[in-house]
Amino acid sequence: MAISLTESARGRIRGYLDADPAAIGLRFGVSRTGCSGWGYKVDMAREAGAGDTVFDADGIRIHVDAASLALVDGTEIDFVKQGLNEQFVFRNPNVAGECGCGESFTTDAGKAA
Repeated sequence: MAISLTESARGRIRGYLDADPAAIGLRFGVSRTGCSGWGYKVDMAREAGAGDTVFDADGIRIHVDAASLALVDGTEIDFVKQGLNEQFVFRNPNVAGECGCGESFTTDAGKAA
């Protein structure tokens, strides 16, 4: 099991952590949303949840709740800049399909949920 960050994502997240002294790491997970079913949730973690699995990515702690773990396990988080646009990009090996706008996704496990 693992969640990884590219060098670009680590740099961007470190900037957020430096600006937020109460943050202990990154919180990463999913929630039901959009037309395909699942959308990513990303925020600063301010406390560890009881069921969290915590991954270390070169000193950045990534907290994933138990309900999200099977759906995001193996995901690489990247931060990309294209012209004036910049965004986090998720390379999730569990994705079976995405909606047309790219805001939500399905997994084989998600189809049964």
